[in-house]
Amino acid sequence: MYATTGYSYSNGNHQPQNSEGKRMETSHRERVGKRGRRARDSHGLRVGVHSQRQQQSSPPPCTDFDVAYFNSYAHVGIHEEMIKDRVRTETYKSAIMQHQRFIEGKVVMDVGCGTGILSIFCAQAGAKRVYAVDASSIAVQANEVVKANNLVDKVIVLHGRVEDIEIDEEVDVIISEWMGYMLLYESMLGSVITARDRWLKRGGLILPSNATLYMAPITNPDRYSYSIDFWRNVYGIDMSAMMPLAKQCAFEEPCVETITGENVLTWPHVVKHVDCYTVQIHELESVTAKYKFQSMMRAPLHGFAFWFDVEFIGPIMSPSNNPYTSSPIGSSHDNTADGIQRRKRSNSNEALVLSTAPEDPPTHWQQTMVYFYDPIELEQDQIIEGSLTLSQSKENPRFMNIHLQYTCAGRSFVKESVMR
Repeated sequence: MYATTGYSYSNGNHQPQNSEGKRMETSHRERVGKRGRRARDSHGLRVGVHSQRQQQSSPPPCTDFDVAYFNSYAHVGIHEEMIKDRVRTETYKSAIMQHQRFIEGKVVMDVGCGTGILSIFCAQAGAKRVYAVDASSIAVQANEVVKANNLVDKVIVLHGRVEDIEIDEEVDVIISEWMGYMLLYESMLGSVITARDRWLKRGGLILPSNATLYMAPITNPDRYSYSIDFWRNVYGIDMSAMMPLAKQCAFEEPCVETITGENVLTWPHVVKHVDCYTVQIHELESVTAKYKFQSMMRAPLHGFAFWFDVEFIGPIMSPSNNPYTSSPIGSSHDNTADGIQRRKRSNSNEALVLSTAPEDPPTHWQQTMVYFYDPIELEQDQIIEGSLTLSQSKENPRFMNIHLQYTCAGRSFVKESVMR
């Protein structure tokens, strides 16, 4: 998932914006457009092959929102920023090499291949064949990258939606960098699920294999001072009348920013754990979590931060009724106590982890903030509790509605916002 410092995106058009508080104007990515055909287009990309496994009766339509979303990923800057995120790209490369025994001589599908870099990593790891799928026209460049690296015999670029394309074999491995802001923004995980249910062999590998979304209360006085307190004295002029509007403009929608562990007031709470081997699309339509925090310090509470981890774990067979999946080795489904994550990192003998946590090296995802319009003064050991609901927007499923209810110091509040 793409994020960049100092810009917001709307239907693929770049607009300069202050990096202190980036609004999420538009979804940027999914990777999978046009209806498949038994042919090659003018660029030599394969756009459809008959499937032996299962035919989709009626894939969901490609909406105007989808088209705008795919178009936004045709811009090279998005892919440049993602590739330059060394934490992201090197972790994926390490995961591929760590699971080389599952990839070598096997068939791989890269869902949302972008420029094709992960597909090429898989080919370098010895994959027999890689289906690189992307709905954006960046697939044209991906195909040229494949040619330039003499991998046309191994990497097949498919320009189309996963929901529409067809291939003539099952796959042993699915790899995808599907994560969005706040993990679930953009709804690209649904395409990974579709690919899994259509083509993944029983006991096959999915990278990453699971993901966890966290939330925690935060204090960020510098951010509040920069955006709001600034208006109290502007070149000697009292412009505090601007403050209500400034609060609305700065904090009405979620912001993507980088904070540190020093901003976090409590242990984080697990909002949602996603097992990519078993999760179903309907589970992503709405996620609800109740939380209870106890402040570890006296500080103003400015809002909540959200971040995620993903793990790369190999599969083993399990007596599951799901015909495509298995239970992951070393799965850490129960790392929580009352929803609080106690073990922050797997050791070197366990799963490879890509983290976007405040205390870890920064990534292009940064953290997602939901700020209050006015801070709440917290005492040490004070309780903050409430509930959170994340739901796909009816206007556009790639947008996400956030309903946050919180109680502190005997007062209850509700904050609603939309990531779009």
